[in-house]
Amino acid sequence: MGLLDRIVQSFEVTHDSNLTITEQLVANYDLLPVEPEKRTWRAYNYIAFWTADTFNINMWMIVSSMIQLGMSWWQAWICVWLGYGVAAPFLVLNARPGAIFHVMFPIVNRTSFGMFGSLWCVFNRAAMACIWYGVQASIGGSCVLVMLRAMWPSIYDLPNSMPASSGTDTRDFLCFFLFWLISLPIIWFPVHKVRHFFLVTPILMPIASITFLIWCIVKAHGIGPILHQPSTLHGSKLGWAMVVSSMSCISNEVTLVTNAPDFASRARTSSAALYPQLFAIPLSAAFVSLIGILVSSSSQAIYGTAIWSPIELLGNFLNDNPSKATRFGVWFISASFMLAQVTTNICANSVSAGCDLTALFPRFINIRRGGYIAATVGLAMCPWSLLKNSNEFTSYLSAYSVFLSSIAGVMVTEYYIVRKGHYNVKDLYSTKKGSWYWYTYGVNFRAYTAYIAGILINVVGFAGATGRTVPLAATRIYELSFFTGFGVSAIVYWALNHVFPVIGAADTFEEIDVSGYERTARSLRDVEEVDDETKDGGSDHSASKR
Repeated sequence: MGLLDRIVQSFEVTHDSNLTITEQLVANYDLLPVEPEKRTWRAYNYIAFWTADTFNINMWMIVSSMIQLGMSWWQAWICVWLGYGVAAPFLVLNARPGAIFHVMFPIVNRTSFGMFGSLWCVFNRAAMACIWYGVQASIGGSCVLVMLRAMWPSIYDLPNSMPASSGTDTRDFLCFFLFWLISLPIIWFPVHKVRHFFLVTPILMPIASITFLIWCIVKAHGIGPILHQPSTLHGSKLGWAMVVSSMSCISNEVTLVTNAPDFASRARTSSAALYPQLFAIPLSAAFVSLIGILVSSSSQAIYGTAIWSPIELLGNFLNDNPSKATRFGVWFISASFMLAQVTTNICANSVSAGCDLTALFPRFINIRRGGYIAATVGLAMCPWSLLKNSNEFTSYLSAYSVFLSSIAGVMVTEYYIVRKGHYNVKDLYSTKKGSWYWYTYGVNFRAYTAYIAGILINVVGFAGATGRTVPLAATRIYELSFFTGFGVSAIVYWALNHVFPVIGAADTFEEIDVSGYERTARSLRDVEEVDDETKDGGSDHSASKR
C-alpha cells in the first residue's frame, strides 16, 4: 500500500474491507437501517423534540410580521394554528417510511429519485442545513451577549479590535464563538442518544417564558395595547394576508417536512412517530407564539413601542443600573433562550446535515463528522454578514422552500400511491441493473420531471419574492407555493408512473419489506447481496405489484 493510499484510508469511516469502490459510494454503517437496539425514541421523545424545537427566537417573533401587516393578534394567532396545523400532517406522511423501515431521508429519497439521482436532493437539503446552522448560531450569539452582560455589564463596552470589513466587532464575534463552542459537545452524541438533551428544554423554557410574561405584565401594569388593537385589514386583503402568513408558517417547517425520516427512523414503534408529532407541532407553536404576543404587547406599554425580539427586550431590562434580582432574572431567561437555540440548531440543522453529508460522501463521512462539518461551515460563512439585511435574506431562505416542497411531493406520492408502502430494503443499497431503485443509470427521470414541474409553476412568483416585478397571478400562485409545488410535482409524478410503470409498483397498500431484510449486524455485505429475483429484474418481488 502506497503512502497516498494510507493517507486516504486514514480518513475513511469504518466499513467492510471487502466492499468495492462502487459499493462504498452508496452505503456505510450510518446509512443502513437503524438496528433494533438503537430504535429508542418513544412518544414522549417526539413531544419533547418538537416542544424544544419551537421554543426559539424565530418562533417567538413569528406573529410580529403578521401584526405589522395590519392583522389583530387573534387573527395572527389563527394563522399560526392553520400553518403549523397543516404542516404537521405532511411531516407525518413523509416521516412514515422512516418509522416503518428505519431508514433516513437520503435513503428514502432513493426510492423516488434513484440511487444517484437522489444526490441532488440530498445536496440541497445539506446546503440549507449548513446555512441555517450559521444563521441560528448567530442568533444564539445574541443570547450569549445578554447572558454575559447580566453577569459582567462591562462586556457591552468591550473594545473592538476587528476591522470594519469583517462585518462584526470583537464583542459580537466573541459571543457568537462562545455559542458555537457550546454547541459542539452535543453534536458528538449519536441520534438515538441525543434525545435525552431534548428533554431539558421543554422543562426549562416554559418556566422561563411564563416567568418572563409575568414579569412584563407586572412592569406594564397590564397586558398592553396590542391585545386591544383592531385589524386594519378587511375583505380580500385580510384573507390574502392570512393566507400569506399561514404559508410563511408552513415554509418555516418545510425543511423538517422534507427530512422527517431522519428522526422517525429512530422510533421504537411506528405510532410513536405519528400522533405525538401530529399534535405536538401545532400545539407547541401556538403556545410559544401566544407568549410572544403577550410579552410584546406588554413591552409596548413599558417602552412605547412593541419589542418583538425577546433578547432585545431583555437587553433593555439591563439598562439604567438594574438590581441584582433583575440581572439574575435576565440571565436565567436569556440562558434558557440560548439553550433553546442550541436545541433548534441540533435537531433542525446539525443532525440533518450529518445524515445528508453521510449520503453524499459515505466513504469518508458519518453523521457525527457531518454535524461537525455543518458547524465548521456555519462558522466559515460569517453569518453576521448575511444577516445585515435580514429581511431580504430570510425571505430568500423561505422562498427556497418551493424547491423542497417539490421534493416532498414526489416522495409522498412514491410511497403512498406508486408503490403503496412496498419497500425493497436490499435494493436501497444496490447499484445493479434491474434493482428497484436503479431506474436509468441510477436516476429516475419521472421524479426529476415532476420536481422541475413543481418548481416551474412557482418560478415567476419566486422572482417576485426576490424583488422583481411580476404579474399578480404569479404572486398569488407563489403565495401558495407549498401547495402548488407539492401538488404539481405529485400529480406529474403519478401521471408519469401511470404511463411508464416501475418495478415494484403495487395495486394494494401494504407496508412491507419484500426483501425480508432485517439489520442485525454491522456488515454491509449482507445488504449488498442481491437475490436471484433482483438480478433478473425483480420479477417476483411482490405479488401485489403491477
